[in-house]
Amino acid sequence: MEYGYIIAGFAVSFIVGMTGVGGGSLMTPLLLWMGVTPGTAVGTDLLYAAITKASGIVAHQRNRNIDWGITGWLALGSVPAAAITVWALHGIHADTQTVNMVIKLALGLALLLTAVALVCKKALLAFAQRHAADWLNLPPGKLKVVTVLVGVVLGVIVTLSSIGAGALGTLALFLLYPLLQTNRLVGTEIAHAVPLTLVAGLGHAGLGNIDWVLLATLLIGSIPGIYLGSQLTGRIPDHWLRPALATMLVIVGVSLVKPALAALA
Repeated sequence: MEYGYIIAGFAVSFIVGMTGVGGGSLMTPLLLWMGVTPGTAVGTDLLYAAITKASGIVAHQRNRNIDWGITGWLALGSVPAAAITVWALHGIHADTQTVNMVIKLALGLALLLTAVALVCKKALLAFAQRHAADWLNLPPGKLKVVTVLVGVVLGVIVTLSSIGAGALGTLALFLLYPLLQTNRLVGTEIAHAVPLTLVAGLGHAGLGNIDWVLLATLLIGSIPGIYLGSQLTGRIPDHWLRPALATMLVIVGVSLVKPALAALA
């Protein structure tokens, strides 16, 4: 299976490099399909994301593409939320089946939200630009409070599903700060994602939800995958690629949500 995991790391990183779609929305469902338990898939993918995105901070900081103020307010909400969510999971850790069902439900819902974000990205961005003045007229204190609350939501979603730090986080940032330049938006999202996924991943490690061999093999495949995928950026028309990915995410999301709801009912 080690070779299968290397191929999985390569395939997901290749798609991420080519499309920019968050790796968690692809990696975690793939690991579940390969027979990895939900808790281990989420925990391992969180640390995988923290390690792979850490190098991005160096590059973006060198180009001054990170707004550390926004990053700090997001982290003020997301990092404590991640820690509390892990603590809550620890409280029901005796019932492994319940924990796995909760993770499957959160994962399915996060996939559906990511699919909506992919399909409706242009419409949402246009909406944000039309209403930019509404946000700009907010007192700085209120905007910071909203940013912290968005961080809380992201912290819970990412910790339970390993999804959302990329696609949902970037979209949330654009809606809150529509005048933020795209390069600074991406850099700020990466800078926020690293501490969030690191804290959530270490929390899952404390629950025993990390497969260290799996993590290492995924990283081996990801390095050439992200490089080759980035060379093909823009080669496939966006109006074909996004609906195809969104359809796949919806199918997987529904397949996870339905049995999880039935089991928890």
